[in-house]
Amino acid sequence: MATKSKAYAAAVEKLEAGKFYTPTEAVALAKETGSKKFDSTVEVALKLSVDPRKADQMVRGTVMLPHGTGKTARVIVFANGPAAEAAIAAGADEVGGTELIEKVAAGWTDFDAAVSVPELMGQVGRLGKVLGPRGLMPNPKTGTVTPNPAKAVEEIKGGKIEFRVDKHANVHFIVGKASFSAEQLDANLQAALDEIVRLKPSSSKGRYIQKGAVSTTFGPGIPLDVNVIA
Repeated sequence: MATKSKAYAAAVEKLEAGKFYTPTEAVALAKETGSKKFDSTVEVALKLSVDPRKADQMVRGTVMLPHGTGKTARVIVFANGPAAEAAIAAGADEVGGTELIEKVAAGWTDFDAAVSVPELMGQVGRLGKVLGPRGLMPNPKTGTVTPNPAKAVEEIKGGKIEFRVDKHANVHFIVGKASFSAEQLDANLQAALDEIVRLKPSSSKGRYIQKGAVSTTFGPGIPLDVNVIA
C-alpha cells in the first residue's frame, strides 16, 4: 500500500495546483500519471447541468472512438436463426435465445455489452433487474436492439462506447489506454465530447458541462477546463 501511496503522490506532483487543463493537455498528462506496472485505462467523468429525473434531460448515447478502447469487448447476442449465425460470424462471444436468456436471468453477466433482435425483447425485457443496474440492457437508442445484430457486434468490438448520465447527473466513460499516443487519446476524447455536447437537452439551462476530470486507474483526477469545451 505504501508503494501505491508513493506512486500516487508522485503523480499528484505532476499536477499544477489550481490549474484546469484543456482536453489535449489532460490526456497527455494522464499518460504521465498512469501506473508504470500495467497499462492503465484512461477514464473521463463529467458533471452535467441536467435533471436525470426528467425524461427530456436524460443524456444517453453512443460514439465510435476513432482509435478504439484498447480493450476487446465481450458481446452477447439474443437471437435465433440467420441473425444468430451472422452474429457468430461477426465475433459475438455468446449467442442464443431462450437458453441464453435463462443463463443471464440466473445472474451471469460476464460480458461488456448485450445485443438483441427486436422479436426477443419481450423475453429479454424481464432481465431488467440483472442488466439494468449494470447498464447492459439492450436499447434501440443505443443500437443494441436491432434486426442486424452482426453490425452491432462489429461496432462494439471496433470501439463503440455507450454513455449514460447517472442519477447524480454524472457521465463516465473510457477513452483508451495509457499506452495510446497522446494524439490517439485526444482524438477519442474529442469524439466523445462532441457527441455529448450534441446531445445537450434543449431544456438544460446554464453551462451544460459544469466540471470534468480525466484520470487513469489508481491515478489522480486531472481537472478539465470546461470553458474550452463547446
